[in-house]
Amino acid sequence: MAKNNSKRTWLFIGGGVVVIFLGLFIAKQQGWIGKVDPTVVEFGKVKRESIVEKVSASGKIQPEVEVKVSPDVSGEIVALSVAEGDSVVAGQVLLKIRPDNYVSLLARAEAQLNATKASMEQSKAALAQSEARLSKAKIDFDRNQRLHNDKVISDADFDQFQSAYMVAKQDLESAKANVKAATYNVKSSEAALKEATTNLTKTTIYAPQSGIISKLNVELGERVVGTSQMAGTEMLRIANLNNMEVRVNVNENDITRVSLGDTVIIDVDAFTSSERKFKGVVYEIASSANQSGTATSVTTDAVTEFEVKIRVLRDSYRDLIKGRLSYPLKPGMTASVEILTNRKDNILTVPLAAVTTREIGGEEVAKDAKKGSDAPAEPAKEETAQQAKKRKEKIKEVVFISEKGKAKMVEVKTGISDFDNIEIVSGLKEGQEIISGPYATVAKNLKEGELVKKKDAKAEEKK
Repeated sequence: MAKNNSKRTWLFIGGGVVVIFLGLFIAKQQGWIGKVDPTVVEFGKVKRESIVEKVSASGKIQPEVEVKVSPDVSGEIVALSVAEGDSVVAGQVLLKIRPDNYVSLLARAEAQLNATKASMEQSKAALAQSEARLSKAKIDFDRNQRLHNDKVISDADFDQFQSAYMVAKQDLESAKANVKAATYNVKSSEAALKEATTNLTKTTIYAPQSGIISKLNVELGERVVGTSQMAGTEMLRIANLNNMEVRVNVNENDITRVSLGDTVIIDVDAFTSSERKFKGVVYEIASSANQSGTATSVTTDAVTEFEVKIRVLRDSYRDLIKGRLSYPLKPGMTASVEILTNRKDNILTVPLAAVTTREIGGEEVAKDAKKGSDAPAEPAKEETAQQAKKRKEKIKEVVFISEKGKAKMVEVKTGISDFDNIEIVSGLKEGQEIISGPYATVAKNLKEGELVKKKDAKAEEKK
């Protein structure tokens, strides 16, 4: 009897265990227990739109042509006939430097020239005398040579006439050399006189071109330094403010997309409050990087950049010009630009945040790494490099879609992009629904097969 009771007890226990496991299985299937909360995401659709690719940069507004005026002579400014902002024409007198010293130098050069000319005349007279002496010595020599041949005079007498003739010839050559030296001295004095005259004229500074005095660095009575070999004191700048440009630095990653003739939208800080935009065009791209981005830079965060010059189209601000001498764009103004490098119309696009990168086939790479763990030291390094290369090749651009409430990864090929959308070349179809956000979820956290649900905007507003 006791044996039957024990057996019945074990049957009850076994049945209870089966019922419990069956209940757990049903609860699991129904999601009553062990339920994983789905990731809240935002959805978007693949649609056809136009994309304008842009390169953004910032810089300063400058005149296309700006001339720095420096003196060639040193001295005190005794006359200043212009002020900053004045309009000048080519050849107009700008200022004068005290000429006293240069007048004295000119007088000294003139006196030196006259002295060398007088010396040359003396040399010419000496030459004429030498020619006359040589002529007489030649006649005496020829006469006495015949007498010597006829044994009329002695050898000693003949030697005297021969020696006098040779000396007269040498005196003539010396006189010719003195005349040539005097001629060179005259030319040197003439050059010195010309230099003194030029230096005197350089005490008056003329405008090299027409334009506006954009910067005036000197005052009346101030002393300036000037030389012909190097730049002296920068006294002022003359700029043509009718033709303005924006000089910006573009990162090396973007410079290959910028081309001559690209349209540019210019936002000048001074006109930000009025939301006024200006138009421009790229007309010059530097062939070499800025000095700050070269290998000689000692900073670790040096960025390689190239200077791009953008001509501001005058038609885009013609209505702001008030009067003949009004220039709304001033040198040194800060400006931000958007260079329109490419445009495509009616193409498949998705929000930029929807596209991310994932490693496709990461398990195979992990297996390869595990196989190579027992290899010798040197081969292991080679395999590690190969594994890194293989890993890099397996990183692909992907977009997540929702399939039966689960995230599915779809590999795509992308094209151009702006700050909002990106072109889809292959991998998706028009109208297809994709997961477009939040950015952190799509870029880092979302995984293949993960449960997802659409974000409830009303619930978020309540929160």
